[in-house]
Amino acid sequence: MVISTDPDVNYSLFQQENQSLLLWYGGTFSEVIGEESMLAKHGNPHKYIKNLTLHFVGPENLKAKLVHEMDVTTQKHLCSWATNGTAEVKDASRNMMFEFVAMKLMSYDETKDSKKLGEDMKKFMNGLIAFPINIPGTAFHASVKGQKRIIKAFENKFEERKASNTSGNDFLSYMVEDSKKENSMMNDPKVVAKLLFAVLLAGYDSTSQALTLATKFVNDHPQVLAELTKEHKAILKSRDNENSGFTWEEYKSMTFTHMVSFNIVIINDMERIRGYTIPEGWILLAALPYVHLTPDKFEDPFAFNPWRWQGQELHHGSKTFMGFGIGVRLCVGAEFAKVQMAIYLHHLVTKYRQY
Repeated sequence: MVISTDPDVNYSLFQQENQSLLLWYGGTFSEVIGEESMLAKHGNPHKYIKNLTLHFVGPENLKAKLVHEMDVTTQKHLCSWATNGTAEVKDASRNMMFEFVAMKLMSYDETKDSKKLGEDMKKFMNGLIAFPINIPGTAFHASVKGQKRIIKAFENKFEERKASNTSGNDFLSYMVEDSKKENSMMNDPKVVAKLLFAVLLAGYDSTSQALTLATKFVNDHPQVLAELTKEHKAILKSRDNENSGFTWEEYKSMTFTHMVSFNIVIINDMERIRGYTIPEGWILLAALPYVHLTPDKFEDPFAFNPWRWQGQELHHGSKTFMGFGIGVRLCVGAEFAKVQMAIYLHHLVTKYRQY
């Protein structure tokens, strides 16, 4: 294995996929996610599924529908947390994201469905990076079983929707329509189920982690809280009606946060990088978070300092910001996550206070 912390090398790696480099997820994650997942696809299949997913989480649907619905859901859950007195933000935000994403994916309501897929999702997450011993009693075994139940439920839902020939206001209906097209990749219920699962996983885990960290860091840094409060109160003042609801235009007026992630790249041909020959079969781990932690680019890089990004373009992967990936592997749900973060912080800093 070669680990790269060089921003230029890491940037170039993700521009070369489908030539001498292929994305690869190893260990337990790869085994559980499976080959049918969008994350495991390359070339045209990956492009096809990515474009399909953008219909759900892309800017057009966010602007037209999801921003308002996210706003309503976030307000409801924050109010519930306050009413209950205390909340474990990680678990509570996971529940919030599961409720929202599952409803928009396939009109699933945990309170009305006997399958309780939310519980299976928790079991899946608890064993995702556990030691991969698949025997009863282990976290990994429970994780695999939980995922299988979710996938099976998604497959059944797709087949039922397709057989009934009814349409709905969710992503599943869009995939049913796509499956009717010639050469569609959505004919296989397993492929559909894996795609639904991948989108649910991203919304459930990645976004909820970001919300949890944002809550902690904002709470720990009064200057950040003050600046956020100032920005979001100015938005309230600019409205004709303060309670009119969060809008896409308000979101676009904000400069917002960063997340870190990492991806693993495997080489399938001989490749020379910076004068070094990397043998076929070796793994190249692109350490993307390191880009944000280099002292030659950022003063005191380990400090939580949102102002470091002032004046920089954060909406797309670059050599200085790789929080949402790069190139063809730029996160398809990046805009979705940033919108959810903006809405969450908007209500957190304008309607609630610290004790």
